[in-house]
Amino acid sequence: MSAIDVLPRKEANVLRGHEGAVLAARFNSDGNYCLSCGKDRTIRLWNPHRGIHIKTYKSHGREVRDVHVTPDNSKLCSCGGDRQIFYWDVSTGRVIRKFRGHDGEVNAVKFNEYSSVVVSAGYDRSLRAWDCRSHSNEPIQIIDTFLDSVMSVCLTKTEIIGGSVDGTVRTFDMRIGRELSDNLGQPVNCIAMSNDGNCILASCLDSTFRLLDRSTGELLQEYKGHTCKSYKLDCCLTNTDAHITGGSEDGFIYFWDLVDASVVSSFQAHSSVVTSVSYHPKDNCMITASVDGTIRVWKT
Repeated sequence: MSAIDVLPRKEANVLRGHEGAVLAARFNSDGNYCLSCGKDRTIRLWNPHRGIHIKTYKSHGREVRDVHVTPDNSKLCSCGGDRQIFYWDVSTGRVIRKFRGHDGEVNAVKFNEYSSVVVSAGYDRSLRAWDCRSHSNEPIQIIDTFLDSVMSVCLTKTEIIGGSVDGTVRTFDMRIGRELSDNLGQPVNCIAMSNDGNCILASCLDSTFRLLDRSTGELLQEYKGHTCKSYKLDCCLTNTDAHITGGSEDGFIYFWDLVDASVVSSFQAHSSVVTSVSYHPKDNCMITASVDGTIRVWKT
């Protein structure tokens, strides 16, 4: 079978409910559910495979820019224009904690592996770590060496990795307090880690995805063809790490071969900017979200 046969491009479902742009859509850890968030200040939980809306979470005072759910599906965290990080109980829809401290909009959030800490990336040029189990509202860590807005964050067991408009991807090793900085020379608006943990994929505002070797910082490959000049657009690797995928400001989705950077598939997925892509952890399935207000589910 050719690459194009195994990559999703058949629309299986359209998830409608958000009023206005959807800013992020994410599969949960087993891929059975997904979460979305957007301009309408809500977070929504879906079964994307059956096309069913399950629950809406409302408490944010401004647009919701990012959402992440724990591996056991019991808690979620979210962030956005109201400068706060919300920590929610998934089943009751109740906000357990609100973390305040960012001096500006919050662009991205991630749980650590143990779901005990949330790390947030802010317009105030900082990454902040918050202890979900403590009753203190102070962050347990602030990283403020960036020179511009921090747009995206990835976590490993021991590191926090941030991508910034200042053109850098910075890796902070929490055990030894070391910072490594890789300068891509272009504003970074999203970073994603390969499934094997060896590489970081960075979406840059010169309409280029760049693949970095995590151990050396070497630029391994560049992927072009899409348009990304003014929006925050997600990127990710497929679950086998064989392909790169990402959206485009013209509504298209692209797939590139990881190694030779050729475009192996592209298709019109939305009528407007594709803000978010999330690949299923096991199956050849993906979800995309757009300024057009929809989330679309793609299968082979």
